[in-house]
Amino acid sequence: MIMHKSEEILEGLYINIVENKKKAVSLLELKLTEESAEVKELVKKELVTLKTGNLKLTKEGEPEARDVVRRHRLAERLLTDVFDMKGLCVHESACEFEHILHRGIDEQICRLLGHPRTCPHGSKIPEGKCCKEKGIKDTRVISPLSLLKPGEKGKISYIQADDQAKLQTIMAMGVLPGMELSLLSNFPSYLFKLGNSQFAVDETIARQVFVRITK
Repeated sequence: MIMHKSEEILEGLYINIVENKKKAVSLLELKLTEESAEVKELVKKELVTLKTGNLKLTKEGEPEARDVVRRHRLAERLLTDVFDMKGLCVHESACEFEHILHRGIDEQICRLLGHPRTCPHGSKIPEGKCCKEKGIKDTRVISPLSLLKPGEKGKISYIQADDQAKLQTIMAMGVLPGMELSLLSNFPSYLFKLGNSQFAVDETIARQVFVRITK
């Protein structure tokens, strides 16, 4: 275990170096010095290297930083989709919440949420071991439409379309976050009721519509 502030530094380094392809992040940018307790801790644990005022993730530090980012973005997804939190408080609360999502707990939450690929802001959620398993073994709160059982109902939480064309196809049917739907059948296509209308979609689209199950 490391200090919460140290985890936040790892998170920032991952976003800047791994996702945004920066070579390093300066202490000045992070408003830190070489004497900062968090910096000393990360260097001592060999999670980062410090050279000429710049921090880089080590081979051991990158997966640690990746896990912090994963927990933060899962926390944002949980707070948004399950607890209906919105706005700036989501990010602030997720910053606190991520520190208690220890390894194992984060995978349970990931299963509950249907293994989301992006956070509410569209940033990619790094995969966990649970994401590579087939299906969802635990009780679900959020589920892709493709895994609902006929008769199950819910409210659309979000859409994970692979491209803009698919997103437009889905939205053209009126499938929007906040709308309530019920699955009527799942063979040969996924037939669901939305308002007073019924729609049939293939599995590709059904996998991209995530529903908060209510019944």
